[in-house]
Amino acid sequence: MPITGVYFIPAHPNNTQSAGVIVERLRSAYSDEDLSPAGRWSLEQKLMRDTPSLLPASANPSAGKPRYMQFLYLTHYPKQGFVYTSEPTEKPYHPPSATSPGSSNATPIPQGIAQAPTPSATSTQPLSQTQSQSSMGNSFTASTDVPPMLMTILPMQSYSMLFQHVVYACQPFWAHRLTVSVQQGVIYDVGDFRVRVGEVRQTYPVARSRGIVVEVEWRGPTLLDTLGSSQTGSGSGVSLGNGEQDADSGIDVDFAIEEADIDAEVAATAELIKEFWTRIGVPGAREAIMVPGFGKEVKERLRKVEGEADLYAGTDLARQYMEVLRFNR
Repeated sequence: MPITGVYFIPAHPNNTQSAGVIVERLRSAYSDEDLSPAGRWSLEQKLMRDTPSLLPASANPSAGKPRYMQFLYLTHYPKQGFVYTSEPTEKPYHPPSATSPGSSNATPIPQGIAQAPTPSATSTQPLSQTQSQSSMGNSFTASTDVPPMLMTILPMQSYSMLFQHVVYACQPFWAHRLTVSVQQGVIYDVGDFRVRVGEVRQTYPVARSRGIVVEVEWRGPTLLDTLGSSQTGSGSGVSLGNGEQDADSGIDVDFAIEEADIDAEVAATAELIKEFWTRIGVPGAREAIMVPGFGKEVKERLRKVEGEADLYAGTDLARQYMEVLRFNR
């Protein structure tokens, strides 16, 4: 159950921080650790913005809040890409039904033809497990974000095709604002933490340095690891706050985990990450840990049964990167 924090040190004329400086601070703060590089990593993020919001107010007086679409690829998750999109704020228009009360133009329905059921305006029918797994990507809403954002996970081929489609086919409606990347970032293992350090460079529309990004991942014992080690039977589902035992779980109902337990563990681990970063002592860093929707990945993983695809893998980390790399948009 990876719980992470992401820090960004912006580049500016009075800030001469580099990836090498961060590594030296790591070695100084944790001199008893063998800080040999444990691997390489990279990322690429592309930001799109809806074209109407870029026009002057005089040219587009009806323009609402800007809408964004972010594309993120991480080598930690090589088989998938993440897309974070502003949800539409306007309500869809539904023309009045031909049989609605008070309609003078009501059209009678011929006998023998079944009328399609009308969807409820206050609730939606959830997709079945088979339907959700057969869709091109997995989507869910970060409900506390303002404006609301929708996270989607796509396999790499679909991820690349979607970006090309938005850039070329949807160009009048979406504008490609910038692309940033980390190339040849370095990974270090420091006790119970894994640290990824890399220089963020903007590659579009102009090339320039944007700063240093540091990802701190907690790799020590977690609640999910404890539950997994105590599992018996073939499944891995657990009771999550409903007072009943999952049929596939080997955990007694008296030890059913509540969502509050997960929230408490996430908050406690976030404090460990903050303490780790404090020892490094890099001033002026922008932090992204408890971002809107953070922790949903962990809760969904607890609900997952053995053999089921992990449709939420990496979403917490993707939210953090997309939050901390929000430059002047």
